[in-house]
Amino acid sequence: MHPPIDLDAYLRRIAYRDATAPDLPTLRALVAAHAAAIPFENLDPWFGLPVDLEPAALQRKLLHDGRGGYCFEHNLLLQAALRAIGFDVSALIARVLWRQSDDAVTPQTHMLLRVELDGENWLVDVGFGSQTLTGVLRLQADIEQPTPLEPFRLVRMGDDWCMQSQLYGVWRSLYRFDLHSPPPIDLVVANHYVSTYPGSRFTTHLVAARIEGDRRLTLLDREFTVRRLGHEPERQLLRDGGEVRRVLEQRFRLRLPAHPQLYRRLHELPG
Repeated sequence: MHPPIDLDAYLRRIAYRDATAPDLPTLRALVAAHAAAIPFENLDPWFGLPVDLEPAALQRKLLHDGRGGYCFEHNLLLQAALRAIGFDVSALIARVLWRQSDDAVTPQTHMLLRVELDGENWLVDVGFGSQTLTGVLRLQADIEQPTPLEPFRLVRMGDDWCMQSQLYGVWRSLYRFDLHSPPPIDLVVANHYVSTYPGSRFTTHLVAARIEGDRRLTLLDREFTVRRLGHEPERQLLRDGGEVRRVLEQRFRLRLPAHPQLYRRLHELPG
């Protein structure tokens, strides 16, 4: 039996008001709404707090507390919602290649979803931060697939698949994966690694991302960036912790946690 989810609360959180059915139009609409409504953020590991993947904790944080999360939180929440609607959905685990060479050997630290629908397989991923997939990809190699933002494609790397997005005319690899669905404990171990390892990006930097219409918003420490298709990125170095707070609350739509060290940590962010 799959963990329960308050589906009505989920649909309210992502501002989804249409009827739901286990079909491709619903899947596409849910992915787009989720990516726009729930931000990517790593405040908990940045504070040294555990990231709890239990269903009740995920729903409390992302649905009721006005927070976001990273890949495991986003995609586990979406997986539960899709199952409640009637989709056949399973988790996949990936090795991140973003900003690395395609032959890099990296740990399995990313999660995405495979959806089987009418005999075909589709991929969704609402948790890759600055390059979160805003559409739904057919599991088919070597074809350019449009999304509401950049084109994406899948290529084969030996026995693996590789997810790529096109940025400024160049295909960039995001991660590689196989089609084996891992047992839940593997996701727990990967989540523990990325949220506690001293060298993890999520323990050493403040990171946030969200889709805003035709724009991708990203924050890395004090650097706030807005990217639009066909335009050069607009980068702004935020002056102090107060500006960082305003951007997180207003542009990323985050309800910041009541952590006693929040404002000190924001003011100490590197430029």
